Amino acid sequence: MLSRRTFLSQAAALLGLVSGRRLLGVAGPGPRTPMTVYRSPSCACCAKWVDHVRANGFAATVRDEPDQDAVKDRLGVPRGVRSCHTAQVGGYLIEGHVPAADIRRVLRERPAVAGLAVPGMPVGAPGMEQPGAAPEPYEVLAFARDGATRIYARH
Repeated sequence: MLSRRTFLSQAAALLGLVSGRRLLGVAGPGPRTPMTVYRSPSCACCAKWVDHVRANGFAATVRDEPDQDAVKDRLGVPRGVRSCHTAQVGGYLIEGHVPAADIRRVLRERPAVAGLAVPGMPVGAPGMEQPGAAPEPYEVLAFARDGATRIYARH
């Protein structure tokens, strides 16, 4: 049988763990944020990025689309920010290897932008990790429908 002191200390430790995980942006139990990902069926790095967002609390539904340009044209992704896959989440477009923490931030802050993008495929971005290779610095861009961009985050 647990003493009251032991019970309270264990309950406080559990509460601290759960709160700390939320502050760090680590997914825990609870509702997962729905996301739709459009990717080329043959793209391995896209699959790794989907694993990354799923591990961070997103319920990603994957739609294999061989004609990515048609998808991007239909969704309104400006040409200057295009990458290998596109996602829709919470009214925003996510283009390329954007870290889950930045997606969570845009959903929390709700800036007046169309979405976030990591143009290109920088080594070290989620889904682009390569064993033994040093991560490249890269920027996450916030973009408007007209193609205007600003730096949203640096990694």
